[in-house]
Amino acid sequence: MTMKHLFLGLIASSILALTACNGNTEKKAASTEQTSAPVTETIPSDNSTENPEQGNFSELFSHYQHLTFALSSDNDKEAANASKGMLEALSKIKSDGFSAEDKTTYEDIAAEIKEHAEHISDNVGNIAHQREHLVMLSKDFYDIAKTFGTDKPLYKVFCPMYDDNKGAYWLSDSKEIKNPYYGEDMLTCGEVQEELK
Repeated sequence: MTMKHLFLGLIASSILALTACNGNTEKKAASTEQTSAPVTETIPSDNSTENPEQGNFSELFSHYQHLTFALSSDNDKEAANASKGMLEALSKIKSDGFSAEDKTTYEDIAAEIKEHAEHISDNVGNIAHQREHLVMLSKDFYDIAKTFGTDKPLYKVFCPMYDDNKGAYWLSDSKEIKNPYYGEDMLTCGEVQEELK
């Protein structure tokens, strides 16, 4: 059943990507596109544009957003599915055109994302453990956004109460607060700290 969800998710992602590419000819359509931006926007200018997956983090970020939504809905099974999608998307990203420094940075981050996503997907029934890994996963996604940019605005949202008031953040594609660390218990706990573009 999880393979079915993964397959359907990949089909949906492909359709969204094709839709975004078709809208690339009209700037207005591209600027109002909420689910996916044209592929060329996420590719750093010094990289080859011949490979559409070169440096394209759109699908990876989409699965991350799916994960935070699942956890904010207290849905550990859907969180596991989102993490499996993340692992699949991670395997598609090509770093061949990155500078040596960026390639090393990306490979370090990718290894950490893989580890945390695997923990989340393997821990259905233990949402508290999944949320612990979201803390570290969010740092990895923040590093990707800061190092390689993002194709649409993301917001760094901070929850001051998580982990005995040590706090933790997550990235959201909306300013609306849906706390993945507490779910329905404190869904709107958090504040936007930074906008990433």
